[in-house]
Amino acid sequence: MSLASSLRLIVVVATALVATAAQSASRIKDIADFEGLRENQLIGYGLVVGLQGTGDSLNNAPFTKQSLQAMLERLGVNIRGTNLKTQNVAAVMVTANLPAFTTQGTRIDVTVSAMGDADSLQGGTLLVTPLIGADGEVYAIAQGPLAIGGFSAQGAAASITQGVPTSGRISNGAVVERELNFRLAAMTSLRIQLRNPDLTTARRIALAINELIGLPTAEPADPATVRLTLPREFNGNIVDLMTDIEQLRIEPDLPAKIIIDEKSGIIVMGQNVKVSTVAVAQGNLTVTIAESPVVSQPQPFANGQTVALPRTDVTVTDGSEKRVAVVPESVTLQQLVDGLNALGIGPRDLISILQAIKAAGALQAEIEVI
Repeated sequence: MSLASSLRLIVVVATALVATAAQSASRIKDIADFEGLRENQLIGYGLVVGLQGTGDSLNNAPFTKQSLQAMLERLGVNIRGTNLKTQNVAAVMVTANLPAFTTQGTRIDVTVSAMGDADSLQGGTLLVTPLIGADGEVYAIAQGPLAIGGFSAQGAAASITQGVPTSGRISNGAVVERELNFRLAAMTSLRIQLRNPDLTTARRIALAINELIGLPTAEPADPATVRLTLPREFNGNIVDLMTDIEQLRIEPDLPAKIIIDEKSGIIVMGQNVKVSTVAVAQGNLTVTIAESPVVSQPQPFANGQTVALPRTDVTVTDGSEKRVAVVPESVTLQQLVDGLNALGIGPRDLISILQAIKAAGALQAEIEVI
């Protein structure tokens, strides 16, 4: 092979490695959030009317009865002292998420969930319901017909229910009445919050931002926060800067951790899990005991007696053939999984083996049982 051909081969291999590394990196947009750019939760209490006898029993849900009386009194109808027996009304909790920078008049979706003993909200209409935030202020007003994802039907001797008929959704069912007082353009500093806090990842984000701007303006404040101070000579649009930062690609650093779900037998292992030299043995010892008594019959004219004699068959089966293996030092996750699979080990046995290797001090990873 000529020198020129060798150089071309090296360039091609290097380009392929760089492309592979770039593809494995993640955008900052996918692993972190800008402080202030988030949703806010809203909640409200209201009434759903128009139900076909599937609403709350007023005797069992006194809050529904009180709410119905208060609503009718506000509308000029006095029903104090009367005995209400309607089952076409249900008390509900209404929840919604208010996106960041939502302007007044924008419509958002709401979720409606029954509070009392209503059987179904199918065909119901939510009456005007104020939605408040954590500060107690009203930010939206919800009203409209419900769309539920299930149904319930019953007869004299049988009933059928599919999905959850006591919870529904109103698309564009709330109108925003109050805007959040957050001015992004007036900010002189930004805080980037990592979704998975990590010191190494925070430092890599800060280095990538400083390389983009050309000045040391970003620094990791803690494993979950990167603080960015806008330089004085920055006269551009902060939205453009944030857009450029979101598109930067870095390689997130992950701790060596093993997650075990004992209930379902699910095991999730990170790529940095390492194992020192250790021998693993796994076998199934089965002992089978079978009682099969026999009858002893005497010979004719022997004056003997017929007796039953016990006979026990004991069988020992050792299923540990080819179940012993030595795991070499500093094997990777793929090598560890391939080796344990070669032993024929299932998920349940694998959980016990990993915990035993950790107890032996040969597993360089944290085990978390959920």
